[in-house]
Amino acid sequence: MPDLDGAVTRTASTIPGLVDAVRVAAGAADEVDQQARFPHEAVDALKQAQLLSCGLPAELGGQGFRIAELSVIARALGTACSAAGMVFAMHQTQALVLAKYARSGPAAEVARSISANQSLIASATTESTTGGDLGSSTCAIVSEGDEVLLEKNAPVISYAEQADYIGATARRHPDAAKNDQVLLLCPAGDTDLKRTSTWDTMGFRGTCSPGYLLSTRTSAANLIPADYASILATTMLPASHTLWASVWLGIADAAYAKARTVVRQAARKAPDKTVPQASVLADLTVTHQRFESMVLHEVLRYQSLAESGADEATISFTVAMNNLKIAASTAVIDVVTEALKIVGLNGYREDHALTMGRLLRDAFGPQLMVSNERIRVNNANLVLAYRG
Repeated sequence: MPDLDGAVTRTASTIPGLVDAVRVAAGAADEVDQQARFPHEAVDALKQAQLLSCGLPAELGGQGFRIAELSVIARALGTACSAAGMVFAMHQTQALVLAKYARSGPAAEVARSISANQSLIASATTESTTGGDLGSSTCAIVSEGDEVLLEKNAPVISYAEQADYIGATARRHPDAAKNDQVLLLCPAGDTDLKRTSTWDTMGFRGTCSPGYLLSTRTSAANLIPADYASILATTMLPASHTLWASVWLGIADAAYAKARTVVRQAARKAPDKTVPQASVLADLTVTHQRFESMVLHEVLRYQSLAESGADEATISFTVAMNNLKIAASTAVIDVVTEALKIVGLNGYREDHALTMGRLLRDAFGPQLMVSNERIRVNNANLVLAYRG
């Protein structure tokens, strides 16, 4: 895949440890889904390969992987196990915040510790009182000397109980406006979690994402030294949309591979003619390639912003990232459902090697992760403000 400099970025097979991590993730994927349990085998393999810290710069103990390389990993994991892929994508979204905003001072020491220990970072950016609005908070940071306190009622925190840190948003202080936010890294040892809901869902079951009442008392060094509005616009929003979309592309890859297997099997049985499924596969190939091109294009758009060092994101950039999320979350459904038509009844069965039940259920989750309707409303407001 060409990158911004015309070079070729690394493929999954050339990233040390990734092939083994993908194999491990694939081996446990069905059990992870059936039991709605955390994909600990895959995450342990990622830690062993030093891939949790790979997006951090060398001075923070990482490998300095570019956004396109993180996308390659997310896509490969998504093909094997969507839960493992989403855990990687959500973790890297937080790690990329450190890569940009924790380059010096106490925050840099925290980042180096996270890198050295291959710590897993979760995210608590929504609140029960704000209706999924990432740009506002009801809860607030309370300072007590060198420590800070926070209580946050979060309707969803993915893999919270397995994380070493949780990146939580909150108002800067109790008197701050609802959109005057900061990001606090809450270490597991300093944080209490009380479940407020369960996680028994159709898809993405292994992300383990119930709601929690989060309470922490921790060092003020765990505050990221930047306004959350800037963090969201330049890093968290584009990182989540591009890496999530890469995972969803991986789901589409897995479905497409099953459809292609079926058509090739049929073609071998009728070598003297074109089997009917071949034309349907050809149409599906167009849909799949269009999805792939869209994701790769927007990954490079974000990589360009990240490597420019920009402190702000343009309106057009934010609209493009939002559009990627909307388009990718529907494209994955298109590919998986069309692939199921080709695979047929065996894909509908849960007891067959070509089963597509998990892929189909996972494919319908993305449009609900930060509701597409909410994003459309945000885009409408941004487009009205856009001057070209």
